[in-house]
Amino acid sequence: MSTRDHWPRRVRIVEVGPRDGLQNEAATIPTAAKVRFIELLADAGLADIEATSFVSPRAVPQLADGEAVLAALRRRAGLRYTALVPNARGLERALRARVQGVALFTAATDAFAERNIRMSVAESLAAFSPLATDAHAAGLWVRGYLSVCFGCPYSGAVAPTTVLDVARRFLDLGIDELALADTIGVATPGQVQAVAGLVREHIGTATLALHCHDTRGTALANVLAAFDVGVTTFDASAAGLGGCPFAPGASGNLATEDLLYMLDGMGVETGVQLDGVAAASRYLLGVLGRPPASRYLQAGRWDRGAAAVVTNASGQAKG
Repeated sequence: MSTRDHWPRRVRIVEVGPRDGLQNEAATIPTAAKVRFIELLADAGLADIEATSFVSPRAVPQLADGEAVLAALRRRAGLRYTALVPNARGLERALRARVQGVALFTAATDAFAERNIRMSVAESLAAFSPLATDAHAAGLWVRGYLSVCFGCPYSGAVAPTTVLDVARRFLDLGIDELALADTIGVATPGQVQAVAGLVREHIGTATLALHCHDTRGTALANVLAAFDVGVTTFDASAAGLGGCPFAPGASGNLATEDLLYMLDGMGVETGVQLDGVAAASRYLLGVLGRPPASRYLQAGRWDRGAAAVVTNASGQAKG
């Protein structure tokens, strides 16, 4: 387990709710509601927000309004809006929408890549190479998602060396950040340390991030494990929304509120206001008409100061 000596002073949170959190929603969410949701997240202090995706509207109809969402958002100093792009057409749309960054995506296994993007891992990296070059030429920040790093729903366990091999080839494209994804939520702390630790040794100047799903309730434990190998960037989704249409059994992402509650209690700085994120989540949940996946929201607000436990001289707790 992590000790205080291994805790970072500051953690960066990448909010993926507006994209990864909403892409599986069956009912169409009004564009105005998406914009309001994102603006509330920005008000809470989140500085990296994945706002939408520029994949084919036929593939992800929920995010077909990406241009309209980005056109309506207020641009703020220090806030980066990014979008997922699968091909040259998606990058063109992203550039017209004035994003500050784009995300490319492949997988640690051919089985998952072929079902997700209809290409092998090698084919996907070859296709993304000119996209990364063109995005950088346009002044954009480029992130790479590496899916199923800890287990694949189609081919099972994934060896850390396999992840490292694909990560190296992805990093060779010149991406600025690599996100290791626990797409189906099977990772345990030991796996996180083994995989992220191995990749970190070879990552060069790029940033390493961890993208957790909380399918088996291990997401927060995995964050703590990642501290021990120097990872300080984590993806999270407001209200714990999310999932993947190509990952059977996967539940939502690590909830931003749950991550913030833990980090705040540890004294780790994020620059993000927990109450502000909770307000954004409650707004969106009202639009969706559903309860939250976030444990923090399920339990209700907790005032640590007012609820502090007082101990007497013998060390016994007093109510």
